[in-house]
Amino acid sequence: MSSEILIIDDNPDIRNIIKDLIDEAGFKTRVAANYNQALAEIDKKLPDVAIIDVKLDKGDNDGIELLSHIKKKNKDIPVIIISGHANIEMAIKSLKSGAFEFIQKPFDQERLMNFVNRAVENYKLISENKNLQTQLFHTFDLIGSSQNIVKIKDQIEKLSSSESRIFISGPTGSGKELVARKIHKISQRKKGPFVVLNGALLDVKKYELELFGEEKNNGSIIYGSLEKATGGILLIDEVTEIPLETQSKILRVLTDQKFKRINGNHDIKVDVRIVCSTSKNIHEEIKYGNFREDLFHRLNVFSIDIKPLNNRPEDIPLLIEYFSEKISKAYNLKGFNLKPQYDYLIDYNWPGNVRELRNLIERIAILSPGNSEDKILNIVKESLKPSEEKTFDVKETLSIPLKEARENFEKEYLTTQLKKFGGNISKMAKFIGMERSALHRKLKTLGVKGLN
Repeated sequence: MSSEILIIDDNPDIRNIIKDLIDEAGFKTRVAANYNQALAEIDKKLPDVAIIDVKLDKGDNDGIELLSHIKKKNKDIPVIIISGHANIEMAIKSLKSGAFEFIQKPFDQERLMNFVNRAVENYKLISENKNLQTQLFHTFDLIGSSQNIVKIKDQIEKLSSSESRIFISGPTGSGKELVARKIHKISQRKKGPFVVLNGALLDVKKYELELFGEEKNNGSIIYGSLEKATGGILLIDEVTEIPLETQSKILRVLTDQKFKRINGNHDIKVDVRIVCSTSKNIHEEIKYGNFREDLFHRLNVFSIDIKPLNNRPEDIPLLIEYFSEKISKAYNLKGFNLKPQYDYLIDYNWPGNVRELRNLIERIAILSPGNSEDKILNIVKESLKPSEEKTFDVKETLSIPLKEARENFEKEYLTTQLKKFGGNISKMAKFIGMERSALHRKLKTLGVKGLN
């Protein structure tokens, strides 16, 4: 399918010259002659590439505003800025705002087309990579042997025959959407759509449009997520980001099982199973008045809590092996061995959770196809920031009494082992060579708490 280029310039001669050049190259074109036309064209349908004149009919920086508008909708779309009043400051401002290239009028036609061709190729590569990652994500399994993951797998099975609403909590990157997709895959609604509405990415003014849709004056209809998900599942991701006013309307939908589109006169019946997720502490959000308690109780018929990856370190080796095999096959790359780095990876704090681990494996797969242990270790160390937790420092111990130094070492050693064994005291006691009861006493004496 041919790429589509949007040309925005208030000078008809230049607009037509660019259009003829791009048409001749085999691309589709759309044009806009002023700021408002451009805004309408962008909102109607995003192009694959945009060529924008800096100065239109409203002001000196119209083009920069349109560039920012496009980038808010999709940061990957390449935008070429052109200007007849160019200076270094303007060029820098354009590039800092996310422009793909900047070109001055009068421009060399061949140079402009080189920019266009590179922009099209760039967007295609990004889109293909995202599609591949999306397809790959949809085939991922829920991997882990920790009590938390075993419990979640059991919950998913039990929920397969239910229509209950589900509330999934867990830190960013822990796999909340993956859990929701697994529920959909084995539910009675598996043949219906799975629609994701990301509360964190929406413009505050567009929540209701995205949820309920709109009836236009010309008779056309914009369908919202509730209708798009009819017969299937709607995942409202980061639900705590939704404004309170919209929360009250969602509560009304759950109560009445119907809603009206914006500017609509007719009730639309709801036939959708709602799953919500959040990376925030929902009880704190309710306490501080950011989320309605009555809405939470409506949504939280069944709750699933995903623990951070650093609370279930026994899952890390399994995830490494799984992602290594999956990603290598997907990209047709050679396999690689990460076992020499297991201790390093298990001790890392993983602020980005499973997503951060998966991204690391993908980076290694692409950058280290030769399976060089030194190169892999370098990639691991460069990619992962050191844990912010305080570590045992031998030099510091030289200035404190032996008893305090021993206690500091024991505390850090036992904390690390506790994390490594996922809070399993029996396994940990066996590994370090202590009686289980003696280990309990030692942990209590040092103030080392078990994993939550």
